Order: sequence, then structure tokens, then C-alpha cells
Amino acid sequence: MFDDDEEGYVTERIRLRSLIIEAAEVLAEAGVGSPMPDAENLAAYVLETERMRLALIPMVEPEIADRYRALIEQRAARIPLQHLTGTAAMGEIDLAVGPGVFVPRPETELLFAWALAYLETLPHDHAPIVVDLCTGSGALALAIAHARPDAEVHAVELDPDALTWARRNADTRIADGDTPITLHADDVTDPALLTSLNGRVDLVVSNPPYIPEAATLDPEVADHDPHRALFGGPDGLDVIRAMVPTIARLLRPTGATAIEHDDTNGGGVAALLTAADFVDVVEHPDLAGKPRFVVAHR
Repeated sequence: MFDDDEEGYVTERIRLRSLIIEAAEVLAEAGVGSPMPDAENLAAYVLETERMRLALIPMVEPEIADRYRALIEQRAARIPLQHLTGTAAMGEIDLAVGPGVFVPRPETELLFAWALAYLETLPHDHAPIVVDLCTGSGALALAIAHARPDAEVHAVELDPDALTWARRNADTRIADGDTPITLHADDVTDPALLTSLNGRVDLVVSNPPYIPEAATLDPEVADHDPHRALFGGPDGLDVIRAMVPTIARLLRPTGATAIEHDDTNGGGVAALLTAADFVDVVEHPDLAGKPRFVVAHR
């Protein structure tokens, strides 16, 4: 199909589906794990539409195709998809992400869903108090605050760069009408953390650094996620091991925790919680069926 541009020249429009298929092939050759979804998501980003509505756009202008191919080249260089679009999703909200902060993963959605289901079981005689340890971009804390505006949500992060992203996202959520969260620039391994909340917290969630130091990672992770947000010592449990006593101190009787972990460490996290006198310790798989998070009650 041809159109006249402003100067009278004839330009050829490009079939979008062919462009996406070509892009997916480029990404597959580069070793990207999800070539077609990423090709479609980047097309939706360039066209400022939803991925499911791409079929309604059969043709695109050459300049759109050029922008799209440039993004595909960056993705083929293993720059994370979320760094190219500037956003990542958690629950019903989008978060701003980029260099300096861990990109939330779809696997954490299951922990988030469990947390909301748990909060629904609580009595309604008080506003639930939730603490998110190692909040990063603020993903879990802000998604919970959005879903449960009655909750008092606290989020803890040590890394200054990550805190900058968390504050940005928190400000955006406030502008969109969500209940504010309380951000704490603090160390989740500090025995004196949040002592004013001792014995009052209903739920502690955490997606901490948990990757064993010797693990081999995809370039998107190794080259772009902050190492401080990834690695948890030789066995991946250093941060979790130090957090467990704090979690036990913060939770009210019968309160609960949900902790994400490396897929090799479900048993290790469960053992740490059992040794700290938690009960109803249950290991949960992720979307791929791999061990991903452990829940337990005080």
C-alpha cells in the first residue's frame, strides 16, 4: 500500500505482521528466551496500543518500522525488554523501571496473589499492616496498597538507586489516587529494623537477593540488574537467613510471611522458618513449576 507524504513523494507502508515475524526471528537468533512475545510487546509499545490489539493495525509507516527495528536491535543485544519500554507490571499497576533497579518478574505475581488471598482471611477489626522487605522498585508494596487501600504498607530498601525508583513509583501511585506507602531507607538485616512495629504486622512479604554467587545468569540479568539485588551469598540464603528473626519479631501472633527464593532453595528457606518456630510452612512453585516462594505463619 502506498501513501503520498507531505512533499508529494510516494512512500510504501509496511505490513505489521511481517515486521513482527522478522523481529521475532532476529530475537530468537540472539538467544532471547521469549522472541515472539517480546517482538509483539515492543510493537505495541511503539504503536502506543495494547498487544492484543496489534491485529487491528495491518500496516505501519516506514518511520514507525525504523523505530521498531532500532528497538529490536537493542533487545537482540540483550537489553531487558522493560528497560526499553520503561515499565514493568505487578498486579494491576505498572511500575517505572530502568538501570539501577531490579526488574520485577512475572513469577512474583504468584506471591502477590497469595498475599492478597491471605489478607482476605484476616478479621476486619483493624487495618492490616504489611511490610515489604527489599522492596526494590516498590513493586509488591505498591501493588498491595493499590489492591488493599485499607492497608498500612511499609517498604524497606537499602540501595539508594532502587529507592529513587521506589519513590518515583510511590509518587505516581499517589497521583493516581492510591493510598500512600511508607518507604524506609534501611537494612533488612538490621536487628533494630522497624522496632515500632514489633508484634503488630499482619504480613511480611519479600523478594530479596537470593541467587547463589556461583550461578550463571542470562545477560539481561547479569549485565543489567543490580548485583546487590541479585546475589545472596554462597548458598543464596545470606539475606533471608538474617531476615527471619526480624520477620518473627515483627509479626503478630498468627501473622504470615511469604518469601521468594532461588529455585534451588525452597527446602533451605522452609528449614530456616521451621527452625524459627514458624508453623504451616508451605513451599509454592512458580509459573514454570519450579520452587519459587515459601509461606509460613507465626
